[in-house]
Amino acid sequence: MAATDPLALDRQVCFALAAASRTVISLYRPVLQPLGLTHPQYLVMLALWERSPRTVRDIGDALSLEPATLSPLLKRLESAGYITRHRSSTDERALDIELTPTGRELRASAEKVPAQIVERLGMDVSELESIRDSLTRLLAAAS
Repeated sequence: MAATDPLALDRQVCFALAAASRTVISLYRPVLQPLGLTHPQYLVMLALWERSPRTVRDIGDALSLEPATLSPLLKRLESAGYITRHRSSTDERALDIELTPTGRELRASAEKVPAQIVERLGMDVSELESIRDSLTRLLAAAS
């Protein structure tokens, strides 16, 4: 096939995204392990470190996750002592998720994660920020 084959694997955005996602997330595993977090749990904690309490729906919207995916993550974070889950006082249908003191304290250790990932990638922060911005535009276009 010619180098301009529209079906060539190395020309596919979906392949580059999937491979990059798997590979970059795998870099997080050993960095997050001492914190007792998986990558999806880390994302939930990032959302809560931005603002707590938050509803399950709000966290799901922020992370583009369905409640069915989020629920087991939240249960494990609660079991670890990082969050509490309770019915909202203003809407009994909503579940409020709030950081515990232990969950708030974990942030200090988590602040070291981005620098460790940058180091493992061996790329300039400005280049990574540009990639992130491009991916953010791609997400918006795909929505």
